[in-house]
Amino acid sequence: MKKLLLFSFIAVCCLISSSVSAQFSKPISIGAGAGGTFNLTDLGNVESKFAFYGELDYLITPFISVGLHGEKGTLAGNGYESDFKNRYFAGNINGKIRVGQFLDGAKNYSYYTLQANTLSRILSNVYVGAGAGLVKNRISRNISTLYANYLESSGGEIAKDPGEIHFVVPLEVGVDIPFGRTLYGPQWAINVNYQHTLTFNDNLDGIINKNNDQYGFVSVGVKYALFNRK
Repeated sequence: MKKLLLFSFIAVCCLISSSVSAQFSKPISIGAGAGGTFNLTDLGNVESKFAFYGELDYLITPFISVGLHGEKGTLAGNGYESDFKNRYFAGNINGKIRVGQFLDGAKNYSYYTLQANTLSRILSNVYVGAGAGLVKNRISRNISTLYANYLESSGGEIAKDPGEIHFVVPLEVGVDIPFGRTLYGPQWAINVNYQHTLTFNDNLDGIINKNNDQYGFVSVGVKYALFNRK
């Protein structure tokens, strides 16, 4: 996880020193990336694992987007002489709004991309987002008899269906850093993102207790813009 964060920081610093622009002027982008996961579950000794994603975004304006996100990864943890591993699939529909939407330059995008300084261009692409989606669990687990007895005595239980699908709400914060100017604006972007996923079912680890499970996903990816605005 520390190596991933260091890589992300270096990538951002390198791109700041190069020629960058505001968010894509093209209406559609596709992207892919990878990173590390960590979970907040009943078995609290977290083992950071790998995940990757693919996404499709539509830009309503150069700074507001709606999109589809697909993700595959692993969550793992241990404790109380027990452990679990969840090789999950997830998908969501989401919306993002970038700082540039609130800047004066957003009213004239073409002029802004030519006149804004590097710091303003980076700042304009910082975003927050939220969505709604589903997670499909694929859980394997080893639960000690002592912990199983404790769960039963405290009102918890071992989940009967470790492969169920349930509803989630992903929350995001990150930055897109477009580069590679064309006649119609930048066509590529580096994305650095943190996604925190809230569940409404306490079963990311196959253990149902008092609090709903959550997980985080830190990622670095690349985006490519498609088509031209009419």
